[in-house]
Amino acid sequence: MSEESSGPQPHRAGPRRRRRKPAARRRGLAVAGWTAAGVVLLGGAGLGWFWFKLNGNLHTVDIDQALGSDRPQDIDNGSMDILVLGSDSRGGANSAYGRDDGGAARSDTAMIVHLYEGHKKASVVSIPRDTMVNRPPCTLANGKTDRGRQREQFNEAFSIGGAACVVKTVEKMSGIRMDHYIEVDFTGFKGIIDTLGGVEVTTTKPIKDADSHLDLPAGTNHLNGEQALGLVRTRKSVGDGSDLGRIQLQQAFIKALIKQVKGIGIFDNPKRLMGLADTGTKSLTTDKALGDVKSLLGFAQSLQGIDAQNMQMITLPVGADPYDDNRVAPLAKESKMVFDALLAEQPIPAEATAASAGDKSKAAEIVR
Repeated sequence: MSEESSGPQPHRAGPRRRRRKPAARRRGLAVAGWTAAGVVLLGGAGLGWFWFKLNGNLHTVDIDQALGSDRPQDIDNGSMDILVLGSDSRGGANSAYGRDDGGAARSDTAMIVHLYEGHKKASVVSIPRDTMVNRPPCTLANGKTDRGRQREQFNEAFSIGGAACVVKTVEKMSGIRMDHYIEVDFTGFKGIIDTLGGVEVTTTKPIKDADSHLDLPAGTNHLNGEQALGLVRTRKSVGDGSDLGRIQLQQAFIKALIKQVKGIGIFDNPKRLMGLADTGTKSLTTDKALGDVKSLLGFAQSLQGIDAQNMQMITLPVGADPYDDNRVAPLAKESKMVFDALLAEQPIPAEATAASAGDKSKAAEIVR
C-alpha cells in the first residue's frame, strides 16, 4: 500500500500564546448539536432545581485526557474550534431508521465550526463521511492501540476509537486543535426540532425520498422533527445523489434552524424553554469541559451574536478518490488553503472550493 498521503499533511502554525480556557470548563444530526448547545440553552440560568436535572442529562468524554499532548498547539487569539458530530447508530430507539446494529455508531455527519475572535462570525467546514484520510493510531475501548491506516474512510475513526479518535483524526488532517466536541443522535435531533415547534423551510421543487421517508411538496413547508430528520438524511433524490448533495441540504437547514431559534421568542415561553433545555441536554454528548450546565451556558452565551448571514458554510474541498470511484479524497492544496485561513482568522477564500466536487452539487438550490 502506498505510503503517500491521500490528503493534506498536518499544518502547524508558528508559536503563539496558548488560548485561554473557558472559565468553568454523536446521521441525528450535528446541524442541531452546536445550535442546541448554544442558543437553546441560554435560558438555563435561574431554573433552580432544574439545573441539577440538566447536569444529570449530559454525557461527556474526556478528550484532553485521551489525547494527551499529541495535539496541535492551543492558540490564544480569542477564536474557538468545535468538532460537531452526528451519530447514525441504529441501536435502540434509532433502529427505526435502518437495521439494528446493536448500538454501534458511525459519524455520518462531521463539521468543524470555527468561531472567529469576538464570536460574531463563524465558518463551518463539513467533512464528507466517505472521505479517504490517513487515520492516526487510536486507543480502542479495550485499552489497546490500533496502529492507524494510511487510507481509511473518515467515518471509520468514530467506529474504531470513538470521539477521541475522530478528534485526533481531524486535528491531524487540519493542524487545528479542537477546543470542544459536541455529538447528537437521530432521536435527539428529532426531539430538539419538535420541542422548538418545528422549522419552516421553502423548497423550490418537490422532494420525495423513500430511504429517508420524506415527501415534501414544492413551496413553504413547516417540518416537524421526523420530517426535518428526513430532510437532512435525504441523498439520492437531490442534487447529484451523493453525500455531497446531502451536506448542502444540511447546511441550508442549519441556516433555517438558526433563523427559527432567533424568531420564536423561546425565552418568553418558560414551558418551551424548560422542555428544550431538557431535550437538548439529553441529546448531547460533549467534551468534559462542556459537561455541566454552567460551562455549557457560558459557551452558549458566546454564540448569541452569530446569525445565518454571518456564517460561511463549505464542504471540505474534495475530488474523486483515485483508487475508488465510490469515495472522495481531499484536494491537498485547496484543503490547506481552508485550514490556513481558519488558523489565520481569515474568511475561507473562494478559490479554495472552486475545484471541489462538493461545490458542484445543486442540492443547495432546492431549500431556501
